[in-house]
Amino acid sequence: MFCPNRKVCKLCRCSQEDHGMSSEVEDDQKIGRLLTDSKYAHLTARVKGVEGLRVYKRNRMIITNPIVSRKDPTFDTITYEWAPPGLTQKMAILYMELIPAEKRPVAGTEGAYYRRWQLMRQLPVYDQDPAHCRGLSEGEEKAMAQFVKAYKDGMLGVGEVALPGEAGMAKEDGKQAQKNGKTPQDPSPAPNGTVSNCLKKTEYHCDHCKLPTPADSPVVYAERAGYGRQWHPACFVCSQCGEALVDLIYFWKNGSLLCGRHYCQTVRPRCTGCDELIFSEDYQQCEGLAWHKSHFCCSECDQPLIGQSITLHQGLSLCPSCSQRAKPV
Repeated sequence: MFCPNRKVCKLCRCSQEDHGMSSEVEDDQKIGRLLTDSKYAHLTARVKGVEGLRVYKRNRMIITNPIVSRKDPTFDTITYEWAPPGLTQKMAILYMELIPAEKRPVAGTEGAYYRRWQLMRQLPVYDQDPAHCRGLSEGEEKAMAQFVKAYKDGMLGVGEVALPGEAGMAKEDGKQAQKNGKTPQDPSPAPNGTVSNCLKKTEYHCDHCKLPTPADSPVVYAERAGYGRQWHPACFVCSQCGEALVDLIYFWKNGSLLCGRHYCQTVRPRCTGCDELIFSEDYQQCEGLAWHKSHFCCSECDQPLIGQSITLHQGLSLCPSCSQRAKPV
Protein backbone atom coordinates (compact mmCIF):
# COMPACT_ATOMS: atom_id res chain seq x y z
CA MET A 1 0.00 0.00 0.00
CA PHE A 2 1.64 3.22 -1.18
CA CYS A 3 1.11 6.66 0.32
CA PRO A 4 -0.35 9.22 -2.13
CA ASN A 5 2.61 11.57 -1.69
CA ARG A 6 5.35 8.98 -1.22
CA LYS A 7 7.02 6.35 -3.36
CA VAL A 8 7.21 4.01 -0.35
CA CYS A 9 4.96 1.35 1.09
CA LYS A 10 2.97 2.67 4.07
CA LEU A 11 3.27 -0.67 5.86
CA CYS A 12 6.93 -1.64 5.47
CA ARG A 13 8.51 1.56 4.08
CA CYS A 14 10.08 -0.31 1.14
CA SER A 15 10.45 1.51 -2.16
CA GLN A 16 8.18 0.79 -5.10
CA GLU A 17 10.91 -1.07 -6.99
CA ASP A 18 11.36 -3.39 -3.98
CA HIS A 19 7.68 -4.33 -4.11
CA GLY A 20 7.18 -5.07 -7.75
CA MET A 21 8.88 -4.71 -11.10
CA SER A 22 7.42 -2.81 -13.99
CA SER A 23 6.65 -4.99 -17.01
CA GLU A 24 9.04 -5.46 -19.93
CA VAL A 25 6.63 -3.49 -22.12
CA GLU A 26 6.64 -0.60 -19.63
CA ASP A 27 10.45 -0.70 -19.43
CA ASP A 28 10.83 -0.63 -23.22
CA GLN A 29 8.35 2.24 -23.51
CA LYS A 30 10.17 4.21 -20.81
CA ILE A 31 13.61 3.79 -22.39
CA GLY A 32 12.14 4.49 -25.82
CA ARG A 33 10.72 7.74 -24.48
CA LEU A 34 14.05 8.62 -22.87
CA LEU A 35 16.04 8.10 -26.10
CA THR A 36 13.48 9.74 -28.39
CA ASP A 37 14.54 13.20 -29.62
CA SER A 38 18.14 12.45 -28.67
CA LYS A 39 21.16 11.44 -30.76
CA TYR A 40 20.39 7.86 -29.68
CA ALA A 41 16.90 7.73 -31.21
CA HIS A 42 18.19 5.06 -33.63
CA LEU A 43 17.93 2.64 -30.70
CA THR A 44 14.15 3.11 -30.73
CA ALA A 45 11.38 2.03 -33.09
CA ARG A 46 8.08 3.67 -33.97
CA VAL A 47 4.93 1.97 -32.71
CA LYS A 48 2.48 1.42 -35.53
CA GLY A 49 -0.85 3.12 -35.06
CA VAL A 50 0.30 5.33 -32.18
CA GLU A 51 1.57 8.68 -33.39
CA GLY A 52 4.71 9.89 -31.65
CA LEU A 53 5.22 6.76 -29.52
CA ARG A 54 8.55 5.00 -29.82
CA VAL A 55 9.83 1.97 -27.92
CA TYR A 56 13.31 0.77 -27.07
CA LYS A 57 14.77 -1.69 -29.59
CA ARG A 58 16.25 -3.76 -26.81
CA ASN A 59 18.89 -6.13 -28.11
CA ARG A 60 18.35 -9.65 -26.78
CA MET A 61 20.84 -12.46 -27.33
CA ILE A 62 20.09 -16.18 -27.48
CA ILE A 63 22.98 -18.64 -27.35
CA THR A 64 22.42 -22.30 -28.21
CA ASN A 65 25.06 -24.86 -27.26
CA PRO A 66 24.74 -28.52 -28.32
CA ILE A 67 24.95 -31.12 -25.57
CA VAL A 68 26.26 -34.38 -27.01
CA SER A 69 25.38 -37.59 -25.22
CA ARG A 70 24.98 -41.23 -26.19
CA LYS A 71 21.41 -40.47 -27.19
CA ASP A 72 20.23 -37.84 -29.63
CA PRO A 73 22.02 -34.49 -29.10
CA THR A 74 20.12 -31.84 -27.15
CA PHE A 75 20.70 -28.11 -26.84
CA ASP A 76 21.35 -25.82 -23.93
CA THR A 77 19.86 -22.39 -24.60
CA ILE A 78 20.85 -19.24 -22.74
CA THR A 79 18.78 -16.08 -23.24
CA TYR A 80 20.19 -12.69 -22.31
CA GLU A 81 17.42 -10.14 -21.73
CA TRP A 82 19.82 -7.44 -22.96
CA ALA A 83 23.16 -7.37 -24.78
CA PRO A 84 25.17 -4.50 -26.28
CA PRO A 85 23.89 -3.79 -29.80
CA GLY A 86 25.99 -3.93 -32.95
CA LEU A 87 28.37 -6.71 -31.90
CA THR A 88 29.08 -10.16 -33.24
CA GLN A 89 27.88 -12.90 -30.93
CA LYS A 90 31.48 -13.78 -30.10
CA MET A 91 32.23 -10.22 -29.01
CA ALA A 92 28.98 -10.00 -27.04
CA ILE A 93 29.84 -13.23 -25.19
CA LEU A 94 33.31 -11.86 -24.37
CA TYR A 95 31.64 -8.74 -22.98
CA MET A 96 29.26 -10.77 -20.81
CA GLU A 97 32.13 -12.86 -19.43
CA LEU A 98 33.68 -9.64 -18.11
CA ILE A 99 30.54 -8.77 -16.13
CA PRO A 100 30.16 -10.28 -12.62
CA ALA A 101 28.11 -13.47 -12.94
CA GLU A 102 25.41 -12.22 -10.57
CA LYS A 103 24.83 -9.18 -12.81
CA ARG A 104 24.61 -10.90 -16.19
CA PRO A 105 21.03 -10.42 -17.47
CA VAL A 106 20.32 -14.09 -18.17
CA ALA A 107 16.57 -14.67 -18.25
CA GLY A 108 15.20 -16.12 -15.02
CA THR A 109 18.30 -15.38 -12.94
CA GLU A 110 19.38 -12.93 -10.25
CA GLY A 111 21.19 -10.93 -12.95
CA ALA A 112 17.98 -10.37 -14.92
CA TYR A 113 16.25 -9.20 -11.73
CA TYR A 114 19.17 -6.86 -11.00
CA ARG A 115 18.84 -5.28 -14.45
CA ARG A 116 15.11 -4.71 -14.09
CA TRP A 117 15.55 -3.27 -10.59
CA GLN A 118 18.23 -0.89 -11.82
CA LEU A 119 16.04 0.25 -14.71
CA MET A 120 13.50 1.45 -12.13
CA ARG A 121 16.07 2.82 -9.70
CA GLN A 122 18.50 4.55 -12.07
CA LEU A 123 15.96 5.79 -14.61
CA PRO A 124 12.73 6.71 -12.77
CA VAL A 125 9.96 7.39 -15.25
CA TYR A 126 9.00 10.52 -13.30
CA ASP A 127 12.41 12.04 -14.07
CA GLN A 128 11.50 12.29 -17.76
CA ASP A 129 7.71 12.19 -18.15
CA PRO A 130 5.49 14.83 -16.48
CA ALA A 131 2.49 12.53 -16.92
CA HIS A 132 3.96 10.36 -14.14
CA CYS A 133 4.47 13.30 -11.77
CA ARG A 134 1.92 14.41 -9.20
CA GLY A 135 0.37 17.87 -9.38
CA LEU A 136 2.83 19.83 -11.51
CA SER A 137 1.77 23.39 -12.23
CA GLU A 138 1.90 24.72 -15.78
CA GLY A 139 5.14 26.53 -14.96
CA GLU A 140 6.67 23.40 -13.42
CA GLU A 141 5.74 21.31 -16.47
CA LYS A 142 7.45 23.86 -18.70
CA ALA A 143 10.56 23.86 -16.49
CA MET A 144 10.63 20.06 -16.55
CA ALA A 145 10.32 19.96 -20.35
CA GLN A 146 13.28 22.34 -20.67
CA PHE A 147 15.27 20.27 -18.16
CA VAL A 148 14.63 17.01 -20.05
CA LYS A 149 15.46 18.58 -23.41
CA ALA A 150 18.72 19.97 -22.01
CA TYR A 151 19.96 16.62 -20.71
CA LYS A 152 18.96 14.81 -23.89
CA ASP A 153 20.88 17.34 -25.95
CA GLY A 154 24.01 17.54 -23.84
CA MET A 155 24.36 14.85 -21.17
CA LEU A 156 22.54 11.62 -22.07
CA GLY A 157 24.56 8.87 -23.70
CA VAL A 158 24.63 5.15 -24.45
CA GLY A 159 27.95 3.33 -24.13
CA GLU A 160 29.56 1.61 -27.10
CA VAL A 161 31.43 -1.69 -26.86
CA ALA A 162 34.51 -2.39 -28.97
CA LEU A 163 38.09 -3.57 -28.64
CA PRO A 164 40.58 -1.06 -27.19
CA GLY A 165 41.30 1.72 -29.67
CA GLU A 166 38.64 0.59 -32.14
CA ALA A 167 35.57 2.69 -31.30
CA GLY A 168 34.56 6.00 -32.81
CA MET A 169 37.55 6.42 -35.07
CA ALA A 170 35.41 7.26 -38.08
CA LYS A 171 33.64 9.98 -36.10
CA GLU A 172 36.83 11.43 -34.64
CA ASP A 173 38.67 11.37 -37.99
CA GLY A 174 35.69 13.02 -39.68
CA LYS A 175 35.52 15.80 -37.08
CA GLN A 176 39.25 16.48 -37.36
CA ALA A 177 39.14 16.53 -41.15
CA GLN A 178 36.20 18.94 -41.17
CA LYS A 179 38.01 21.16 -38.68
CA ASN A 180 41.01 21.26 -41.06
CA GLY A 181 38.79 21.96 -44.04
CA LYS A 182 39.33 18.53 -45.59
CA THR A 183 36.86 15.94 -46.78
CA PRO A 184 36.93 12.89 -44.48
CA GLN A 185 37.88 9.65 -46.21
CA ASP A 186 35.99 6.43 -45.77
CA PRO A 187 37.72 4.36 -43.09
CA SER A 188 38.53 0.70 -43.56
CA PRO A 189 36.18 -1.49 -41.53
CA ALA A 190 37.67 -4.02 -39.14
CA PRO A 191 36.25 -7.58 -38.85
CA ASN A 192 34.14 -6.74 -35.76
CA GLY A 193 32.49 -3.77 -37.41
CA THR A 194 34.76 -1.09 -35.92
CA VAL A 195 37.44 0.95 -37.63
CA SER A 196 41.02 -0.23 -37.82
CA ASN A 197 43.90 2.19 -37.54
CA CYS A 198 47.55 1.28 -37.94
CA LEU A 199 48.56 4.30 -35.85
CA LYS A 200 46.51 3.46 -32.76
CA LYS A 201 48.20 3.17 -29.39
CA THR A 202 49.61 -0.14 -28.24
CA GLU A 203 48.44 0.16 -24.62
CA TYR A 204 45.22 1.47 -23.14
CA HIS A 205 44.02 1.91 -19.57
CA CYS A 206 40.61 1.89 -17.90
CA ASP A 207 39.47 5.38 -16.91
CA HIS A 208 38.00 4.03 -13.66
CA CYS A 209 40.54 1.59 -12.19
CA LYS A 210 43.53 2.81 -14.25
CA LEU A 211 44.57 -0.79 -15.02
CA PRO A 212 45.50 -1.86 -18.57
CA THR A 213 42.79 -3.05 -20.94
CA PRO A 214 43.93 -6.18 -22.83
CA ALA A 215 43.94 -5.74 -26.59
CA ASP A 216 41.68 -8.78 -27.12
CA SER A 217 39.07 -7.83 -24.47
CA PRO A 218 36.11 -5.54 -25.20
CA VAL A 219 35.84 -2.22 -23.41
CA VAL A 220 33.10 0.41 -23.12
CA TYR A 221 33.33 3.87 -24.65
CA ALA A 222 31.23 6.93 -23.82
CA GLU A 223 30.95 9.27 -26.79
CA ARG A 224 30.18 12.23 -24.50
CA ALA A 225 33.51 11.66 -22.76
CA GLY A 226 35.47 11.40 -25.99
CA TYR A 227 36.98 8.29 -27.48
CA GLY A 228 40.26 8.80 -25.68
CA ARG A 229 38.65 7.26 -22.58
CA GLN A 230 37.51 3.68 -22.09
CA TRP A 231 36.29 1.46 -19.29
CA HIS A 232 36.42 -2.23 -18.44
CA PRO A 233 32.82 -3.52 -18.70
CA ALA A 234 32.67 -4.05 -14.92
CA CYS A 235 34.05 -0.52 -14.33
CA PHE A 236 31.39 1.32 -16.35
CA VAL A 237 29.54 2.45 -13.23
CA CYS A 238 27.85 5.53 -11.76
CA SER A 239 30.40 7.66 -9.92
CA GLN A 240 27.83 8.39 -7.19
CA CYS A 241 26.23 5.03 -6.35
CA GLY A 242 28.86 2.69 -7.84
CA GLU A 243 26.21 0.58 -9.59
CA ALA A 244 26.70 -0.73 -13.12
CA LEU A 245 25.08 1.65 -15.61
CA VAL A 246 22.03 -0.29 -16.77
CA ASP A 247 22.01 -1.05 -20.52
CA LEU A 248 25.09 1.24 -20.70
CA ILE A 249 22.85 4.33 -20.38
CA TYR A 250 24.85 7.12 -18.78
CA PHE A 251 24.88 10.87 -18.16
CA TRP A 252 28.17 12.76 -18.50
CA LYS A 253 28.82 15.71 -16.21
CA ASN A 254 32.03 17.40 -15.08
CA GLY A 255 34.19 14.52 -16.26
CA SER A 256 32.18 11.81 -14.49
CA LEU A 257 29.74 9.06 -15.43
CA LEU A 258 26.40 9.21 -13.64
CA CYS A 259 23.21 7.18 -13.72
CA GLY A 260 20.03 9.08 -14.56
CA ARG A 261 18.89 9.38 -10.95
CA HIS A 262 22.12 10.86 -9.68
CA TYR A 263 22.61 13.17 -12.64
CA CYS A 264 19.12 14.62 -12.25
CA GLN A 265 19.50 15.35 -8.57
CA THR A 266 22.77 17.19 -9.15
CA VAL A 267 20.71 19.70 -11.15
CA ARG A 268 17.34 19.73 -9.36
CA PRO A 269 16.53 18.88 -5.73
CA ARG A 270 14.71 15.57 -5.19
CA CYS A 271 11.78 15.39 -2.79
CA THR A 272 12.55 13.10 0.14
CA GLY A 273 8.85 12.34 0.42
CA CYS A 274 7.69 11.44 -3.10
CA ASP A 275 11.12 10.90 -4.73
CA GLU A 276 10.23 13.20 -7.63
CA LEU A 277 12.36 16.14 -8.76
CA ILE A 278 11.30 19.56 -7.52
CA PHE A 279 10.70 22.17 -10.23
CA SER A 280 9.30 24.85 -7.93
CA GLU A 281 11.65 27.36 -6.31
CA ASP A 282 9.46 27.32 -3.21
CA TYR A 283 10.26 24.12 -1.34
CA GLN A 284 11.26 22.95 2.13
CA GLN A 285 14.84 22.14 3.13
CA CYS A 286 16.19 20.55 6.29
CA GLU A 287 19.61 19.08 7.08
CA GLY A 288 20.59 18.83 3.41
CA LEU A 289 17.32 17.22 2.32
CA ALA A 290 14.47 18.71 0.30
CA TRP A 291 10.68 18.28 0.15
CA HIS A 292 7.78 19.67 -1.81
CA LYS A 293 6.07 21.83 0.81
CA SER A 294 2.91 19.70 0.66
CA HIS A 295 5.02 16.55 1.24
CA PHE A 296 6.90 17.85 4.29
CA CYS A 297 5.02 15.54 6.65
CA CYS A 298 5.78 13.07 9.40
CA SER A 299 6.67 9.70 7.90
CA GLU A 300 4.59 7.93 10.57
CA CYS A 301 1.43 9.98 11.14
CA ASP A 302 1.43 12.27 8.05
CA GLN A 303 1.13 15.37 10.23
CA PRO A 304 2.52 18.49 8.45
CA LEU A 305 5.94 19.43 9.80
CA ILE A 306 6.21 23.05 8.66
CA GLY A 307 6.78 25.17 11.77
CA GLN A 308 7.56 22.13 13.94
CA SER A 309 10.78 20.60 15.10
CA ILE A 310 11.78 17.58 13.03
CA THR A 311 13.80 14.49 13.80
CA LEU A 312 15.44 12.45 11.04
CA HIS A 313 15.56 8.79 12.11
CA GLN A 314 16.72 5.97 9.78
CA GLY A 315 15.72 7.96 6.73
CA LEU A 316 12.34 8.97 8.17
CA SER A 317 11.17 12.50 8.99
CA LEU A 318 9.37 12.41 12.34
CA CYS A 319 7.25 14.85 14.31
CA PRO A 320 8.07 15.29 18.06
CA SER A 321 5.45 12.71 19.16
CA CYS A 322 6.51 10.00 16.70
CA SER A 323 10.16 10.77 17.43
CA GLN A 324 9.59 9.98 21.10
CA ARG A 325 7.93 6.67 20.24
CA ALA A 326 10.82 5.77 17.92
CA LYS A 327 13.40 6.12 20.67
CA PRO A 328 14.61 2.81 22.14
CA VAL A 329 13.28 2.11 25.63
